[in-house]
Order: sequence, then structure tokens, then C-alpha cells
Amino acid sequence: MASNQRSALIDLVRLFLRLGTVAFGGPAAHIAMFREEVVVRRKWLTEQRFLDLMGATNLIPGPNSTEMAIHIGLERAGWRGLIVAGACFILPASIIVGALAWAYVEFQTVPALAWVTYGIKPVVVAIIFNALFGLGITALKTRWLMALGLAGLVLFLAGINELAVLFGSGFLVALIRTAGKLPLGGRGAVAFVPVLGFNAAAKAVAAVPGLEQIFLSFLKLGAVIYGSGYVLLPVMNNELVERLEWLTATQLLDAIAIGQITPGPVFTTATFVGYLLAGVPGAAVATVAIFLPSFAFVGILNPLVRKIRDLDWAAGFLDGVNAAAIALMAGAVIQLRSSAIIDWPTAIIAVASLVALRMKVNATWLILGAAGFGVVVRLVFG
Repeated sequence: MASNQRSALIDLVRLFLRLGTVAFGGPAAHIAMFREEVVVRRKWLTEQRFLDLMGATNLIPGPNSTEMAIHIGLERAGWRGLIVAGACFILPASIIVGALAWAYVEFQTVPALAWVTYGIKPVVVAIIFNALFGLGITALKTRWLMALGLAGLVLFLAGINELAVLFGSGFLVALIRTAGKLPLGGRGAVAFVPVLGFNAAAKAVAAVPGLEQIFLSFLKLGAVIYGSGYVLLPVMNNELVERLEWLTATQLLDAIAIGQITPGPVFTTATFVGYLLAGVPGAAVATVAIFLPSFAFVGILNPLVRKIRDLDWAAGFLDGVNAAAIALMAGAVIQLRSSAIIDWPTAIIAVASLVALRMKVNATWLILGAAGFGVVVRLVFG
């Protein structure tokens, strides 16, 4: 292995192990942190390339932020980087969730983490809001795309499915671009990877699952669930509670809650469920299975984005998707704000964090500091 690639892999290990340990707040916050690290600080990717990959990632199944980590790894250090970046982002969260699953089995309760998330949530809002500045300038580069982004935000807040907003925006701009009616500019392309199906194999699963059955079921889940962690609840409920009867509804809700309040990808909910089903081996198998399709999808998608980025219809499609992706990030800020900024201490944290981010303070230190501040506030004021 060349020394340059070895150095690049070490950089990826250090970055994504750290991010996987402190990246709270869901996909929008994770992607905002990625941008800060790989576009602003390290300059591994241009703003446009990062935005193109982000837009493309929104259109394939799997956890968006994990797939962005995999994209970054592939861009930085080839196929080895693809594996290293994705695995290092997933590993810390899986260990944390696995430990909480052990505590849950031992004590039959979900350990209280509200005192940590109290301080972290307003920082997450500031991180996403800050990222909107840079990404928005690149994505919303014409009045038409600005209008499209605003329309996408309105539709999302009105309850329209995020995939409908993304695909609808992409096809609209592609149609206009192809017709030659609007010179929207921009470069890039996207490929939609067909969803793989494993229903036939999963139907043979027994009521008390073995590791093979766990692997097949979570492989299917990883291949059909789109980016947002909130989609996990209905899909997992249908698969694991209603159809297979492996879990109770209460157990699944507790598993989803743990995935939401811990750092890293929300899909590590699979680690929790796997532990409940078959201990440490079950946790490992479920985790590998649910993330495995993402590595395959990104490996297929990444070179296609680069190869067809000069096609007019594809460039227009990705311009529309990028505008919609910015709208979804803005929607995430609006939705998180009401639950994150709940009193004067959290308001101070949010404003101070935004100022610090504009002054190039690393988001990791802000999250760690806010977590400590949250603990102090809870201890002093209850």
C-alpha cells in the first residue's frame, strides 16, 4: 500500500471514529458536521461535489449520513476508504447501543440520557443551520432553484413525503432543462439504484430466530428503508413485531428511542434489536446486515455520478434534488427547534454555538461542552 493511501486511511479512521462518537442529532446534523470537516476544514471535496453526493444519497435506500461517510471514504482513499470510513462511523455507535442493550436486558429499562441530550440538542440545531449557509449558496444558485427550494420546504412542513419532494423536484427541473426553457446551469448527475428484495428468503424465518434468519431480515430492512430514521418505526414494526413476532411493540419503541438519543447512525437500532434476539452475536449480525446494502449502493452509485455529470437532463435532475435536499435540512431545523430550544439556557447554547461555528470552532468541542453544560444545569436546577 502506498504511503499516501495509508496516510489517507489513517485520516479517515481518526475522523470517522471521532464523528461516530459525538455525532448526535440525526442525518441532517451528521451531514452538516461532515461538510464542516471535509469541505471547510480539510478541503477533501469541493462544495459542489459534496452537494452532488448528498443529493444522490437521498435517492437510494439506507441511512443517508452513513452513506455520505462511505462516499467520502471512497473519494479519499478508494475502496479501502469506502470500507474504513463507513465502518469507523458505525462502530462507536454500535458499541454504545450494544452496551445500552445489555443494561436494558439486565435492568429492564432504558437508561436515562435526557441530561446529556438537553445540552446537545440546541448545538445540533446550530450545526444544521450553519451548514445551510454554505450548502444553500451552492445549491440555490438561481431564482428558480430558490423558489423550488422554498416550495419544497412548504410541502415538507405540510406533511408531504420527503421522497416525493426529492424526486418531484428532480424530475421537474430535469424536464424544464431538457425542454431548454430555462438555463439553470449546474453540473452533476444521479443514478437510482433498484431496491433489492429478500421477501422470499425472509418468509422462512422461525419464531425463535437463528443468526441466519436475523441476517436475512435485517439485510432486507437495510435494502428497503430510506434515509430518515423515523421510517424505522413503521417498517420494523411491520417486519419484527407484526409479521415475525420477534419483539413486542414496547421493546421496539425502546430500541428506536435508544437509536435516536445516541450518537452516530440511527440504524444502530438494529444493534439493540439483535442483542435482544440473540445476545452479542445477534447484535453483530444485525448491525452488519442492515448496513451492508449501503456499502453496495454507494459503490455502484459513486462512479456513475462522476461519469454522467455532463448530461443535461441528469444535471438538471440533480440541481432539483439538491434544492429539495436543502429544503429538507431547513425543515429539520424548524422541527428540531421546538424540542431543542425549550428555555433560556438552551437558547443561549444555540446562539453561542452558531457564533462559535461561524468563527470556525470545531463542532466536536461544542457538542462535548454542551453535554457537560447540560449535566450541570440538570444537577443545579433539576
